Amino acid sequence: MAGVVVVEEAPSQLDSEALLARLPTNGCGAVVSFLGLTRETEGDAEVLRLEFDAWQDKLNPVLRRLANEAIGTYGVRAVAMAHRTGAVGPQEPIVAIHVASPHRKEAFRACEWLIDELKKQAPIWKKEVTSEGETWKEGLG
Repeated sequence: MAGVVVVEEAPSQLDSEALLARLPTNGCGAVVSFLGLTRETEGDAEVLRLEFDAWQDKLNPVLRRLANEAIGTYGVRAVAMAHRTGAVGPQEPIVAIHVASPHRKEAFRACEWLIDELKKQAPIWKKEVTSEGETWKEGLG
């Protein structure tokens, strides 16, 4: 059975539950999810928002490639991923990853690998806006 990939860019809001509802789970005994949120503080500073900029033409293809690689490597059945762009306030979701698999170990491994690789490879840049100023964060994701 070929794996199923659902990938979304979320420019104004990210609905993790709606994304999860699109994940096919036939034949699966596990769904593992990761939801990344904006923290309220960074060190002693209050985080006002994070601003994500993406290379729009490349974002979905990179996420789709990562999802397909996770399916092939870990033997999971389906992956659904979404990442916000634009301004994201404290406690708002930034990224959601859902992995459906016949077995839990593969689902956990695939989900962990996906968030690590997304942060390394996705063409997304982050500016942190805090009570102490603005800072572009190093690297992607």
